[in-house]
Amino acid sequence: MKSQLKISIGKAFPYAVIVPAVILILLFKLYPILLNIWNSFQWKGEVSAYSYKLIFDDPVFWKSLWTTIKFNLILTPLQIVISLAMALLVSQKIKGVGAFRTLYYLPVTISITVACIMWNMMLNPSNGVVNSLLMKIGIEAQQFFTGSKQALGSIMALCTWKGCGYWMMFLMAGIKDIDKSLYEAAKIDGASYWQTVSRITIPLLKKTIAFVVIADTTSNLLLFAPMYMITKGGPQNSTNVLMYEAYKSAFVYGDQTRAAALMTVLLVLVGVIVAIQFRFLNKEDK
Repeated sequence: MKSQLKISIGKAFPYAVIVPAVILILLFKLYPILLNIWNSFQWKGEVSAYSYKLIFDDPVFWKSLWTTIKFNLILTPLQIVISLAMALLVSQKIKGVGAFRTLYYLPVTISITVACIMWNMMLNPSNGVVNSLLMKIGIEAQQFFTGSKQALGSIMALCTWKGCGYWMMFLMAGIKDIDKSLYEAAKIDGASYWQTVSRITIPLLKKTIAFVVIADTTSNLLLFAPMYMITKGGPQNSTNVLMYEAYKSAFVYGDQTRAAALMTVLLVLVGVIVAIQFRFLNKEDK
């Protein structure tokens, strides 16, 4: 009887652990998404797709969508390449590598709020330290966050500085999991460092890179803190990404239906991009 009870408890234990987690995911992840989609089809007390017609007819939406896509097309590859380079460097057995690892990871420990304040001060067009240095070497002061042609690039620079150390840690962990005997065999065969990286490290790091690419893409698509804190979507809507446009619709204009429609479009965009990435990566594995 006792043995049967132990077996029953043993079988039930995994479900007792998993079920609460599933309930929490459904409650705090899936339910808000479904509620948002439902709210996007509400128009004056009726179920309607009119809110989508309004945003698709709005040139502000299309500019915001293009800004979001452009932001991610540039920022995500940039962050991945720099993070990989940093991970390769700190994985080397060289003197002082621990200092570099700490230095690279340090921006991650700074909150996005503090980072935005720091960068806004450094890149201030009037009295920022960067412009002061530029003028000392004969280069005229730049507009950075206040210029429509430089604002989005300045935010990309901030995000690259803030995020690369985080993604570096995942890539570094992946590198450490690679069998060291492969590197020893390559060294015996006379392979150069770059041949070792291209033929051993990168291929065996593919799954880790895939995770980082997908996670980084999703994170960048949903980013809006620098736009909110520094540029307010400007100047001339040059940094007005979809996430910030949805925020303004909900909390500035009080248009919850439009905000829900914009968030639904953004969720679809995230889903499509992630699906394309998964499909591409699955082809690479075959």
